[in-house]
Amino acid sequence: MFTGIVSERGTVVSLDLAGDRGSAVLAFDAPRSGADLEPGGSIAVNGVCLTATTIMNGRVTVDVMGETLTRTTTGSLGPGGSVNLERCVPVTGRLDGHVVQGHVDGIGALTEREDLGAWHRLRFELPLELARYAAEKGSIAVDGVSLTVTAVSSAGAPSAWFEVGLIPTTLNQTGLGAKQPGDEVNLEMDVLAKYAERLLGFATTGTRS
Repeated sequence: MFTGIVSERGTVVSLDLAGDRGSAVLAFDAPRSGADLEPGGSIAVNGVCLTATTIMNGRVTVDVMGETLTRTTTGSLGPGGSVNLERCVPVTGRLDGHVVQGHVDGIGALTEREDLGAWHRLRFELPLELARYAAEKGSIAVDGVSLTVTAVSSAGAPSAWFEVGLIPTTLNQTGLGAKQPGDEVNLEMDVLAKYAERLLGFATTGTRS
């Protein structure tokens, strides 16, 4: 489990795709995050929970399966690119953000960016099927960054969007500070909303199993 509080920005070394894009091997430099990471340990890369296979001198290698390449932006990473990194939260750690699983629900795209001086307003388009999980003042993970939703599109609108506000710390310490309109991001909706919807679905049908 993660909290959406990015601990480090890593640098992509390579992404080796299999011939049929059914899998890939991603390598990135993570001097701080890799210090206490062991093979088999979990690390969130732009919000995607991945398992470390090798760690050497701060360089981490992970295997990426086809499902992850299809549902996230991982397949578009290239050498020299920056990625948001977070190690899984220890049992004794603080939940500074919100409950983040590292299970990306879909891909969104930045459509508007406004510099308001002390902070930036960003608007992202998201898939219509995910819009019901985005609520004003609720939580969302964007490229693994825990953010508070400040505005959402109305229900039934032909396209769906949400807005967030980024303070200087977030702009400087995560990759969101460099995002420009058209750039894609990984989205993980609030898991509590998804569980609530699932439970309500069973309650309305009278199914218990």
